[in-house]
Amino acid sequence: MSDRRGDSSSVLFILYVKDQQRSCDFYREVLQLEPILDVPGMTEFRLNGGAMLGLMPEAGIARIIGNEPDPASGNGIPRAELYLPADDVESTIERLLAAGGKLLDAPANRNWGDFVAYGMDPDGHVMAFARKAAEEA
Repeated sequence: MSDRRGDSSSVLFILYVKDQQRSCDFYREVLQLEPILDVPGMTEFRLNGGAMLGLMPEAGIARIIGNEPDPASGNGIPRAELYLPADDVESTIERLLAAGGKLLDAPANRNWGDFVAYGMDPDGHVMAFARKAAEEA
């Protein structure tokens, strides 16, 4: 495997997107990361823990999957969720909104012990930004 991805234990999750450049700009702003790969047909961001996020144009995957339903037919419909750690959930949601995302559910303590806000990227992928909830005194 090439240096850009690290060792073979790296995990790459790929989201199919309508506009690769728009999605690259969106994720660059929200995640405050630079892509480690950005070529026609694929953009990749290295996340914490060795995981990677890929952005592939819907047209590219449509060519690969042949007669299966066109991924573009689901554009805007929530089809995936990214659950990401965020030290400052509120600031991360502000960046999401400024970059063209949508707020789905305001930051709140959740019954599983995290403080989480939910948003949506321009393609309809749900994004959760979470940190451990503060302990009650």
